[in-house]
Parts: sequence; structure tokens; C-alpha cells
Amino acid sequence: MMDWTDRHCRYFHRLLAPSALLYTEMVTTGAIIHGDADRFLAYNPEEQPVALQLGGSDPEDLAACARIAQQRGYDEINLNVGCPSDRVQRGRFGACLMLEPDLVRDCMSAMIDAVDIPVTIKTRLGVDDHYSYQYMSDFVGRVAESGCEVFIMHARKALLAGLSPKQNRDVPPLHYDWVYRLKEESPDLQVIINGGIGSVDEVNGHLEHVDGVMLGRAAYHTPWLLAECQQQLFEKQILKVREDIIEPMSLYIARQVSSGVAVKHISRHLLGLFQGLPGAKAWRRYLSENAYRDDNNIDLLNQALATMKKTAGKSRCIEATPL
Repeated sequence: MMDWTDRHCRYFHRLLAPSALLYTEMVTTGAIIHGDADRFLAYNPEEQPVALQLGGSDPEDLAACARIAQQRGYDEINLNVGCPSDRVQRGRFGACLMLEPDLVRDCMSAMIDAVDIPVTIKTRLGVDDHYSYQYMSDFVGRVAESGCEVFIMHARKALLAGLSPKQNRDVPPLHYDWVYRLKEESPDLQVIINGGIGSVDEVNGHLEHVDGVMLGRAAYHTPWLLAECQQQLFEKQILKVREDIIEPMSLYIARQVSSGVAVKHISRHLLGLFQGLPGAKAWRRYLSENAYRDDNNIDLLNQALATMKKTAGKSRCIEATPL
């Protein structure tokens, strides 16, 4: 979710799902150690609990970044061993690390020894021809020697050549059954499932077999899914209909604009808010066309909502009934 789940996106998602654990976009160790750490590690206090996802393969560098993250108040450190992009492979991190289980174990050990907060891992079922239930199970077992207890499993393998990152999210077949079996055979581990999950019913179905569910692009493109999960899975519910998000997000935009943030950097994350409802296309179009015309337009969301209602031929609330 690089370039997607930034702090503005996470603030929006937190309003939708107060009980969810949010994850940052993947941040490389080099960006933190040698780059602008303040920019890459900034977050709103309201986002918590929030986990920092790291990309890297040097145990000392990862341990240093984990310590920095803990000092800055992050609630969890997560190592990405699932991203298949060429850029990530050139940096020797992401999915290619599944070919080096001993190194991954050492990376996890270094971070676990460096901090007091949880250190978790996100991985895949395998890479290229290194792909079988036994390979995945052996990899998890080797990494677990570090003391890692939480494994987020993207239920696909990664192909390191021949497929784009987007194709790697769709083409390799899903094997949810492998993840279920892993949990059955490793009951002491917390197993979180990820990949191709797009509805609350699917979430509930997976929770019968594993400890948790991670939502990625489905939650980004259809963010109201997070509110539906909040309503069905947790007691605390704030938003009843999608329009309820407009006021708090407009207030957030006003605060950010006063700090020099352009509206477009925030509004882009709300394009899918009304996905599936009458006028959703008009909402997306208005935001897309107008967010770049005035960086300081703090009333952009209300304007887009009015346009959507007009297009849908309604003068009342878009949704007549709550969740």
C-alpha cells in the first residue's frame, strides 16, 4: 500500500473503524535512517493503535528503525516479506526474502530484542518455484524461532519475474486452506489472513478458522467496508451512514490546510466513499476535477456531496437507513 495508506488516509479510516489496527505504508529502513524520518514516521495521535510496516533486510538497520518507531509511539512493528515489486527486490527486501528464511529469522530476532512492542511479519505462501504448503510451513517455523508470534499471511505466492505487482495481487491462485491448516498445526501462533477479501461475510467466514483478517485494497477502494466491519465485529460504532464522515473529515481538512497541506492530498483517499450508491460517480468526478484547482478549499467535501445529491436526483440524505 505504498503511497496509499499515508497519515491522511489512516485518519479517515480510523473514523470509519475505531477498533481496527491500522498499518502504515511500507517504509524502508534507508528512508528512516538516511532520509527524512519526520516525514515518513509522522502520524496523527487519533490514528492509534497504528503499526509501522518496515522494508529492509539488515538486522542492525531494522533494529535501529524499530527503536525509533517505539520512541515515536508506534504500537507495533511489522516486517514486509510479501511485496514483489522490482524496486523492492533490488533493495533485497519484500517477497524475495522468503528465499532466505535464516536472514528473516535474524531480522526478526534483532527487532524483537530491540523493542518492547510487538514485532510481526507479513508474508506470502511462497515465491516462484519455492511454493508448497511444506515450504511455507517450514519458512514460518524458521521465522518463529526468533520469537515472532504473529504471522500475516497473504494467501498467494509471489512471482518475482513476469508479473507486475498488480498481477501478483490477482493472478496467483488463493489458498486460504493453507492458511487455515497453518493455524490448525500451529495453534500457539496468531495467524492473520489477507488477500482477495472484500465483504463482511467473507471476513466472518475467515474468522472461523484464523485469528484475524487484514484488509488492503478492498478497504481503500470501498472504505465503507471498514464501517461495516466495525458495526458487525465490535461494539463501538460512531458512524451510521456515509454522510456522517463529511463533517469530521472537513474539520480535519481545515486543520491540515492551516498547516500547509493541500486539500488534494487528503481528498484523494475519499474517492470510494460512496461506491455502489447513486451519485457515486459524480462524487468521484467532482473531487478529482476540483481538488487540484484550489489547494485551500476546505469546503470541497460538502461541495462534492451537494453535486452528488443533485446528480442522483435527491434532496434528502443519500442513505435513508443506517447500517
